Amino acid sequence: MSRRLPPLNALRAFEAAARHLSFTKAAEELHVTQAAVSHQIKGLEEWLGLPLFRRMNRALVLTDAGQAYLPPLKEALDLMENATQRLFRKDSTGALTISTMPSFAAKWLVMRLGRFQAAHPELDVRLQTTSDMTDFAQQDVDVAIRFGRPPWAGVRTERLMTEEIFPVCAPSLMKGPDAPQRPADLLRLPLLHDDYFITWGTWFAAAGLEGVDASRGITFTDSALVLQMAAEGQGVALTRRVLAADDLAAGRLVRLFDITLPSDYAYYVVAPPHYFSRPKVKAFRDWLFAEVERSEKR
Repeated sequence: MSRRLPPLNALRAFEAAARHLSFTKAAEELHVTQAAVSHQIKGLEEWLGLPLFRRMNRALVLTDAGQAYLPPLKEALDLMENATQRLFRKDSTGALTISTMPSFAAKWLVMRLGRFQAAHPELDVRLQTTSDMTDFAQQDVDVAIRFGRPPWAGVRTERLMTEEIFPVCAPSLMKGPDAPQRPADLLRLPLLHDDYFITWGTWFAAAGLEGVDASRGITFTDSALVLQMAAEGQGVALTRRVLAADDLAAGRLVRLFDITLPSDYAYYVVAPPHYFSRPKVKAFRDWLFAEVERSEKR
């Protein structure tokens, strides 16, 4: 059954004017003109078929109908305001659910996430790891980080970081007489493959080595495991700069040669457009970009 209610703006104008007994003060509170308040109240009185105010020369007085109407109306507006504030507080506190790929979580996000939690103790961070695209309509996720190439339907994307691809290995493989001196020397070492989209054949072609067999070795579906095995000295990995950055900075991995492949893919912050205005999503988004700037400076 549909509700028979007068316009909300007219109710707000009446409640403010009745509380202040002044159209001028009501207009200041509602950030409209005095004429707008007067027009709204006149329309409400016509809708009700009852006068709500007696307009005196220098005073505004509630009629009996106005006095009877004000208390329940004020209570209803207070309930609406409180419900709205609770909704805002819920959106500013509580759980923040982040979805991202396992490799990005393990090699970049997790080691930094403590700084976000320290800056926002009011939020309980929940991290989901998956390589699948997030269905925001069906999943309880606030924001996602994805690696790929948009556009993606139904979401807004903001590019977080670009990528480039190059080979890395453990420092131990660079010692001794068998240490690789040229790109061709890598063919003597175990090659570690990332099954995502990077191919050794493409890199060797960029290094001027056409027609070589770069298919041998171990293939992984998790980019973080590729780097872990490389850091343990089990082979040479073709990796993404963002994922390897902390291992390179810590000396667990070393970069081989200056031959770099650009990537058409990048990391993106992803969510439905209206999610970005939510306080907790905005806080995480702003922190992410600050962390990227901090990492790039390092």
